[in-house]
Order: sequence, then C-alpha cells, then structure tokens
Amino acid sequence: MKKDIADRITSVILFLTIIGIFSVLIVFSIIAIQEFWGEDGKIAFAESSENATNSSNEEKTVEDDIEAPEIVENPISKIESTSTASNNDYSNVKVDKYFYNQLDEKSRIIYRAFESNKEQMKTGTYQIELGTSFLDILSKNNGQKELGDYYQSAIEAYTYDNVEVFYLSPKKMYLNIETTTKGGNSTYNVYINSGNEANYLTDEFNSKEKIDQAISQIEQVKNQILQNKTGNAYQNIKMVHDYLVDNINYDSSLSKANIYNIYGALISKECVCEGYARAFKYLLDNLNIPCVLVIGTGTNSQGETENHAWNYVQLNGKWYAVDTTWDDPVVVGGGEASEESKYKYFLVGSETINQDHSPSGQFTEGGKTFSYPNLNYEDYAN
Repeated sequence: MKKDIADRITSVILFLTIIGIFSVLIVFSIIAIQEFWGEDGKIAFAESSENATNSSNEEKTVEDDIEAPEIVENPISKIESTSTASNNDYSNVKVDKYFYNQLDEKSRIIYRAFESNKEQMKTGTYQIELGTSFLDILSKNNGQKELGDYYQSAIEAYTYDNVEVFYLSPKKMYLNIETTTKGGNSTYNVYINSGNEANYLTDEFNSKEKIDQAISQIEQVKNQILQNKTGNAYQNIKMVHDYLVDNINYDSSLSKANIYNIYGALISKECVCEGYARAFKYLLDNLNIPCVLVIGTGTNSQGETENHAWNYVQLNGKWYAVDTTWDDPVVVGGGEASEESKYKYFLVGSETINQDHSPSGQFTEGGKTFSYPNLNYEDYAN
C-alpha cells in the first residue's frame, strides 16, 4: 500500500513537472511570436538595395560618384517604423533637365524627391521619403530589382544633371523597402537614407557647415568669372573655356581630394577631366546656356585609350563638343601649350570630335543607356 501511494505521488510530481515545462515553453513561444509580429500584429521587413561597379581601367579618370548605388539585402528582421507611409510622388516639383527628361516616370519620382530635398540632404542624414508610390512594382515577383533599376537611373541622372551637388556620395545612399504584411496583404514604404553609414556625404564635405562654406567659395569664384559675361553666347562660352584652361592644372597623380568635382576645379584649381567638364557645365548652367556632361573614352596622341569626360554645348540651335581638358594639355618637358592647341577641341562638330572621342551613354555597367544630343557635323564657324 505504501508503495502504491509513493508511486502515485511520484506520478503526480512527474506530471506537474511536465506541465511546468510546457507552460514555460508556451510563454517563451508567445514572447517570440510577439517579437516577430510586432505589437500591432504586422510582420515588418527591411530591405535595401544597390548595384556597384568599379572601373577596371588603371588610368581611371571617372570617379566612384558615377557608380551605380550598391544594393544590400538585409535579412528579415523586426524593425521599428522609421517613417510614415504616404504616397509621396513629388508631382508638384517641376524639373526640366537633360537626363531627367529621358527617365521613366518611376525614376522621375525618385529624382524629384532628390530635387525637393536638396537643401535637407546637406545634413547627410536626412531621410528622403518616397512612401507607398511603388506598390504596383513591389507587388511583382521581381519588384525589388525593378525598383532598384529605377533608383539607379534616377541617381545617375541627378548627379549628371546637377554638378553642384559635389558633396553627395551616392555609394553611401541606401534604398530601403519596408514591407508590412497583414492578412495576406502587403504594403511597401520606401525611403532613402544613409543605412549604417554615418552620413551620405563625401569624406571632404561631411557636414552642412563645410558644404555651405565650400558652396560660398565656389559662388565667389563663379561671380568673379561671370561678371565679365556679355550678351553674346559664343563669347560667354569662350570666356568660360579660357578661364578653365588658363587657371586649372591637370592632376596626373589621381590621388588628391576633389579632383573629380567643381570644388577641385574652381577652388583648388587642380583636377582631372571630370572636374574640368563639371566646372564647364556648372558655369554654363549659370549662364543659361544648354550644356551636357559627356563620359566615354578618349584616345590620345600616343594611341592610348582611357576613360574620359568632356561636354556638349548648344549654340545657335546646334550642338558642339568642347573638351577643356585636352585644350589644356600637359606639355612634355614643361612650357606653354600653343595658342592653336588651346582651341583644338573648342566648339567642334562630330567630324572632329569622333576621331578620338567615343561617348558612352551607359554610366554604369548594367545601368540605363542615356542618349546625348546629336552634334553638328562641322565645327562651329564664328
């Protein structure tokens, strides 16, 4: 009898122990489910994407800022809502610029978001809200890739149309797709920020204060140059061309800061071809003379082909090429270049420029192929 009682007590204890273990497991399961689903019962996904390409040319003359933004996919995780979902299409922002006009409407939304938030982006941490404008794209199986392509095209067009945003580092900008699913229905909130980076500014201009100071310096130089403008478009183009050729030194080291942007060209007065071309466009933009930044390759007098940048400019309704870099040649052994060489690539037509320049409308591997203006066949005759 005593043995039966002992066995029953042991059974009861074992049963209670099993019940206790199951209770603990259930509690932990509930906590885990709450953590995964969130307090509002929604599953949240955070994804960011970018595509990166590097030029393999050893004599690189076009810097990282023409790379496609990198696409980084984060694992599914619970996130705190970082933005308020809304349909931000920025339709009230008016833009009429060369590469913008070649974009699909989805890319234009992203471009206009940049344009609308240009001043705020100087902080390097400002979050650019795109809201729920891309529901139709992200509902597709390949929606994330498709949106990434639209984003890549938008940021490329923006940096080529707006050479004055020299302080932005697109490779530090991340496209975030916040997915919320409930009852089988998904919504997608899209925004752009700096991800895990401290900011999306270049290392040289990593604060709003530094950016504003640099812009002030650039504008002072711009005003000094343009105070000599006339009512004649040809003379104004020549004035800008001559200033850059006479005042900039080509940086052969490819190692100094800002050699690819307008600050290096106009303030440091040392840059490579992209700095020349961006400065030329910046000044002509301020003269309201249509000008486009062109990239591709150039084959020099030694038969060497390398990445290169130059410009197309419109004069009297026709387009001509201008290469301020090659009009400012580095003379072997020192000395001054001849007056004739100074204008060898000034307002030339396709017959001349296409002999040693090959434009490429694809700024990044796999990116959108943009078109350039059709050049006049013959050189400009003043």
